[in-house]
Order: sequence, then C-alpha cells, then structure tokens
Amino acid sequence: MEIEIDGKMAQVPDGSTIMDAAQQVGAYIPHFCYHKKLSIAANCRMCLVQVEKAPKPLPACATPATNGMRVFTHSELAVKAQQGVMEFLLINHPLDCPICDQGGECQLQDLAVGYGNSASRFQEDKRVVFHKDVGPLISMQEMARCIHCTRCVRFGQEIAGVMELGMANRNMHAEIMTFVGRSIDSELSGNMIDLCPVGALTSKPFRYAARSWELGRRKSISPHDSIGANLTVQVKNGVVLRVLPRENEEVNECWISDKERFSYEALNSPARLTRPMVRVDGTLREVDWNSALDYVAHALKDIVATHGGESFAALSSPQATLEELYLLQKLTRGLGSGNVDFRPRRRDFSNDGQLGGIPWLGLRFSEIKDLDAALVVGSFLRKDHPLFAQRLRQLAKNWGQVSMLSVGGDDPLIDLHAQVTVSPADLPLALARVVKAAAQFQGETIPAGLDSVEADATSQAIARSLLERNKRAIFLGNAAEQSPQAAQLHALALELARLTGATCGFIGEAANSVGGHVAKALPTALNADEMFAQPRKAYILLGVEPELDCYNPQQAVAALKEAALVVMLTPFNDGAAREYADVLLPTTPFTETSGTFVNAEGRVQSFNGVVRPLGDARPGWKVLRVLGNLLALPGFDYDSSEQVRAEIVPAGEGFVGGLSNDLERGAWLLADAGEGLQRVTDVPIYFSDPLARRAPALQKTRDAVAPTARMNADTLAAIGVTDGVPVRVRQGTGEAVLTARFDETVPARCVRVAAGHPSTAALGAMFGAINVERA
Repeated sequence: MEIEIDGKMAQVPDGSTIMDAAQQVGAYIPHFCYHKKLSIAANCRMCLVQVEKAPKPLPACATPATNGMRVFTHSELAVKAQQGVMEFLLINHPLDCPICDQGGECQLQDLAVGYGNSASRFQEDKRVVFHKDVGPLISMQEMARCIHCTRCVRFGQEIAGVMELGMANRNMHAEIMTFVGRSIDSELSGNMIDLCPVGALTSKPFRYAARSWELGRRKSISPHDSIGANLTVQVKNGVVLRVLPRENEEVNECWISDKERFSYEALNSPARLTRPMVRVDGTLREVDWNSALDYVAHALKDIVATHGGESFAALSSPQATLEELYLLQKLTRGLGSGNVDFRPRRRDFSNDGQLGGIPWLGLRFSEIKDLDAALVVGSFLRKDHPLFAQRLRQLAKNWGQVSMLSVGGDDPLIDLHAQVTVSPADLPLALARVVKAAAQFQGETIPAGLDSVEADATSQAIARSLLERNKRAIFLGNAAEQSPQAAQLHALALELARLTGATCGFIGEAANSVGGHVAKALPTALNADEMFAQPRKAYILLGVEPELDCYNPQQAVAALKEAALVVMLTPFNDGAAREYADVLLPTTPFTETSGTFVNAEGRVQSFNGVVRPLGDARPGWKVLRVLGNLLALPGFDYDSSEQVRAEIVPAGEGFVGGLSNDLERGAWLLADAGEGLQRVTDVPIYFSDPLARRAPALQKTRDAVAPTARMNADTLAAIGVTDGVPVRVRQGTGEAVLTARFDETVPARCVRVAAGHPSTAALGAMFGAINVERA
C-alpha cells in the first residue's frame, strides 16, 4: 500500500500502522505507550496525528494504514492535540526532575520541552501514590511519576510470560502494582526499567549512583549464558555502574536477563583478588607478579620432569574467553599433557572423537521465530537460558508447537503443546518413546535397541507435532549435556531428527560452550571428570571454582587437596579456594580485558575492556602468555589478544566453520533406572557462575534462596518426613543438612537438590543415587 506522510511517500505491507509507515520515512511521532516489541495499547494518546478526511486526530500507533492515506504529523491540528495530551500527562506529575534517576534519559522530560507549556494551568493538589516494595532489583519508590503507559504490564504478559504487574482502579486513581503485595521475580524483570518512559521504575542497585550524562558508554558481550547478549556497559571514574542491553535483533533483540544486568556488582566486590598470592608455611601471602609466576614455572617444570607431562591437568570455565582457552590448551600440550578441558559440569564424554564437527545450536537464533514445532530435551529452560526461552515463548504464541522432555516440572511460562517430566535416569527412555512413535508413524524399521519401548499418547503427540509441521527443531539443554547418559540422548535426538526432518542442536551452557571446541581446549587424555577421578600432581584452574562448578565437587576438591601444586587464575580470593590453592593469580573479568565469545549459533563476538584492571589483576591471556614464555614453550610471542584470536578464527569471520552435530554411533542400549532415590540437580540462575554468586542484589532475590531437598508427596511419605523438616542428604563421603520441601513437579523417587551453592558443595555427582533421612 502507498501512504503519504508529511508529503513523503511510503510503501508498507498490509496490516501496517501509521507509526510503522512514519518510521519508514523517518518522520518522528511522539509516543509513550508504543513499543515495537509490545502489543498496541493506544492509551497514552501522545501519538495523535491528523489524517485527511478524518473528523478528529487519530492515534498513529493503532490506526491501520490504508492505500492512498494522507497523514500530517506536525500540522496545527496534530500539534495542538499532542500539546493537549502533554498538559494532561503533566497535571499530576511531580516536579522532581532534579532528583529523578531518569533525568537526562526521560522521554517525558524530552517531549515536555517540545510539547509542554512553560506553566501549568492546574491549581489543585497533585495526587500522591505511595511507594511499593517489589524486591531487590526494581525500585517503585516514586510511583506518582507513572503515566500509565502500561509498557511494564504488557512486557510481563507478552515477553516475560508472567503478569507480575497490573493496573488497578480507574482514571485519576489508577495505579500500577503487583498482585496482593507480591514481589517481582521474573528473570527478565529488569527490562521493565528500560521500558519505563519516566522515572517510575528505576534500578535499585544503581539508584542515586550517577547521572546518565556522567557515564561513559562502552560496548561489550555477556559472559554468562550461550546467547552472547550484546551489552552497553556504563562507566564513571573507572568503575562499572550500570549494564544495559545493546540492541541486536539477530541475538538478544533489545532484552537482557537480570543476571546480565545486575551481576556487574561483583566487579566491585570486596572479594576481588588484586595481588598474586602464594602459600608459604600453610598460609596464602601476597607477593609480586614476578615472584608468583617464577614460583609457578619452576614448580611445573619440577613436577613434569619428575612425574611426566601427564601428571599435570588444566581445567577452565566455559565462560573464559576464546583467547584464554586457546592459550591454556597450548600451554598444557606444550608441557606434554593431554589433560585439558573446559566442561567441568559434564560427566559422559563417550562421544568425544565421534563428533562430526563442533556441536552447536543447529540454526540461527533469528530462525527460531520461523519454526513450526520445537522439542526441548533436558533443560530448566527459563533459568538456564532466559532469552532463549523468551524466543520459544513468542513461537508458541504465534501458533508454533513447543514440547518439552524434562527432569523437573518447572513452569517455563510457555504455552506447551506437550510436556513429559521423568527422572534423570529415565530421560533417554522418554526420548526413545518419541523416536519409536516417529518411526511407527513414518512406517520405518524400529531402531535397534528400541523394540521393547512402548510409545504412550504424549510421546505420539510430540512425534506427530514434529512430523506434521514444516520447520522443526530439537534442542538439547544443560541437563541433557550434564546427564550420565548424554551420549545416548545425543544419538536419540539425531535419530528423531532424521525421522522427522528436524534440525538437532545444543543450546549450550555458557558463553564459550562452542568457543571451547573452536579453541581446541579438549582432552586427548583425561577429561574434566577423569582428571579428578585419577588425581594429578599439578592443576591449573582458569576461572573455575571446583566446589561449585564441577559435576562431582566432592571428588574434585579431594583430588585438589592431594595435589602438590594447584594454581588458580581467578578474579576472586574468597570461598573454598583458600583451602586447597597453592597459588592465586588475579585475572580480570570480562569488563577489564579484551577477548572473544562464540555463542551457541557459532557467532564470533569480540569485545574490549571497558575499565582498567583492578589493582594488580591482569587479563588471563596475558598471564598464560607469560607463563608460556617462562616455561620456554614455543609459540607464545603475542603482543595482543587480537594476535591470539587471529590464530584461531580468521579476521573478519562472523561465524566459525566446522559446525556439525553429527555423530558416528550405532545401536544403543537403554540403561535401567535402578532402585533407590535419584538426585535431580539444577544450577540456579544466580549460582551458575562466579559473577552472579557475588552480586549482592541478585543474592537477595527469590531465585537465590538456599537450596532445599525438594520431593513430591509420595517420596516424602516413603522417607517418613513432612514439608519443612530438616533432612540429612548423603552422597558418597559427603553430606548436607537441608530442609525438606514438598514439590509436586519433582518426579517420583527423586530428590531435587541444587548445585553451585556452598551448602551443597560437599555432595557428590549432580545426577545419580542419593540417600535422604530425617536429620
């Protein structure tokens, strides 16, 4: 259709609004309630425009464009209507711009200059709206500023998937509030702060910290999950004070999770390690860099010379940069060891050496919206990958069918087509049922090993969903990768993909779950589990906290305590590391170094440091480079992280090559679930990495409460305990006293106990047999 706006012609598709057409021709129309990612509310009326032959001004955001329509956005009639709306908006608005945190980036402030009067004609008392406490992240202290645009309400309903805010009462008495005094607990809640066009919703951690015009703005990339959200990091006087989303429609759109938004508090934590420390006479003491690195180099040389290269192992966090991972594996192999890995929470490595390439998502994030059906296997989706869950939520709203096979019945806030919740040991069986149903529907031979499997009605519904739709995908989540039967799940997912014509991929746990493969930080000898099951003489740990980040923390800590040398490259000096580390080398977090993350879709995203390193901390790649030089290893002559990256990824490459989820594997045998209780382990969203664990605001949220032993009613009865009773949880040689909690979403004969928290660090494997008794 052709539409004329202020004399400029635009061609827009059917269903477009005047606002869409105006944006196409670059004509600005003032607005508050309109947002391109939210539904149309048309309740602020600020976007009133004149339309030829219309008897009165019309809202541009809600008026459909018609062929031949002529629109005037700055005519006398339009401007008078906009000025009238602005006068009404300012009637009850408090005159507190000088103390408002939104000052300098407030839409109402900006538009009041253009459309407001110099003085108000309103003489009556302004209304007062009392403040509301909705949690540690969002401040609703000055709700008298609210103009009732309802962006926050619509965001909760449409993007976050839960309506935590609503508007009560009418006309002058209308208020935005939570239901019955509840807090705001969504993992995406901080986006409401960005959406609010005034200072009604502001950031509690940032409150009164700085003015927007005092802040320097730097581009960066999220180091947390596998999405690789684009960030704007705001800095004042060399200190990070705020993190905001940087729009990238292909990756994170215009959203970020609360973990990405608020974990910056850990960057300024008192727990930051600012000087190297070496254990002397049983005590860690501060030393200079030369002494610390010289000590490490000589100790490594002596151990390797005495016991051989394989006596040394290196383990990295998957949140480390591509450059750090590359240099770590290069140093390890230079010392004659193949014991290097970046997958501390993995247990099943039987597929190593059989992969057809680098495992990845299987498609681009931007292609998720075009899917017709999706199956997610083994994921606590909302908390593991908030932005990925958000894309699937939009898919389900747009007639796509989303199904889940999970080990926990958490509500993903997605309108699911089907959901099956089983014990971790039965997850391969649940997926096998879907495979068999698909084979039967297709009239193909039943895959070997699945003859005795019975496909139930739900499995058939999932298989039918994948078969009857055009574009479909199967995604393996964190719990599937961490499962002791990860190889079986991968093989079954590939078989289901072959039968249904779907793509198959891994969502990925962390920022460099793909990047670790690109950097070749993979074992040729002992993997992440074996290097602790078969203790080594020396370890280098890069950004990993074994008692919180490993599949079996009990086993990992025991091996580290036996070792002759444990070197930790870490930004922090607190926690259990002080018990077993011989050397602590202060490395920088993502804001103080340059580096690269490769997200789940294989996208290469490099970033620079935004502030100077704190104290004597140094970027991890520099520390590893100097260690390589001191050990006289070849190929460690780098002047910049860009030189390191150039050896891994060709300059200018937007995506890495060699991505493939294919697997060389024949028939499989499904394991028996066995007797007794099984542990179901999730890694809560704010326990998942070192930055989130040390962010004070995040640790005050409901998602950061101490772990409990969660069981369904039958399991509680079998143990002989009730909700709220202390129980003793045992695994191997470790135990923890937790509170028993009733949770009907936990599968039968299972106990859900979270990992990543000091209270459960003494326990064993994330999945497997567990013993629970009354304390």
